[in-house]
Amino acid sequence: MTIRTLVITSSILGENGQSKALAEHFIDQARGRDDLEVTFRDLVADELPHLGLTELGSWQVANEESTAEQRELASRSEKLIDELRVHDVIVLAVPMYNFGIPSQLKAWFDRVMRAGVTFRYTENGPQGLLEGKRAVILAARGGQYAGTEKDTQTPHLKLMLGMIGIGEVDAVFAEGLAMGEAKRNASLKEARQAIDGLVQRL
Repeated sequence: MTIRTLVITSSILGENGQSKALAEHFIDQARGRDDLEVTFRDLVADELPHLGLTELGSWQVANEESTAEQRELASRSEKLIDELRVHDVIVLAVPMYNFGIPSQLKAWFDRVMRAGVTFRYTENGPQGLLEGKRAVILAARGGQYAGTEKDTQTPHLKLMLGMIGIGEVDAVFAEGLAMGEAKRNASLKEARQAIDGLVQRL
C-alpha cells in the first residue's frame, strides 16, 4: 500500500532555512522506501494572502449562485483541502518566528480549517472530519523551548491539527541553532537521526 505524504515548508529563508533542510532530509529518506509517495508544497514560494472577508464569504455561497470571483477565491481553500484529503501523512517543517508559526503557515491553516468541511460542531463539541491521518512536525529554533511554557508553537499546531481530526502527531525538534556551532551541529544531527527513525516507522 502506498503511503501518500504531503511535506509543507514555510521558512522565509528559503534554501538557508534549517526547517527547510529538515524537510529535505525527510524527503531524501522517504525516497529510500518504495511505498512512500511525497508531494511538496512551499508556502513561501507559493504564498497565500492573508484570509480576508471577501474570500471567507465566498465559502458561504452555493456554487450555482456564486460569481466568477467568488468561485476563484473559494477554489484556493478547496484545492488545499482536496490535497490534504488524499494524503495519509502531513509533514509540517516549521521555523519559530517570535514564538509562533510563520504567517504563511497560518494562512494555510486558515483555509483548511473549515466548519462543515474539515470539522463540524456537535452537541459534544467540535469533531474533526479528516480522521485516519497522522502528522509530523519538524521544528527548527534558535533557542531551546521544547517542553517549556515558551513553546506555544507546538500546542498550537497540535490543537489545529486535532481540530480537523489529526490527533496522531510526532514532533522532531532541532533547537539551540543560534547557540554556537557545536550546539547547532549536534542538534541538527540528532534531529536528522530522529527523522531517519520516524520515516522507517511510517
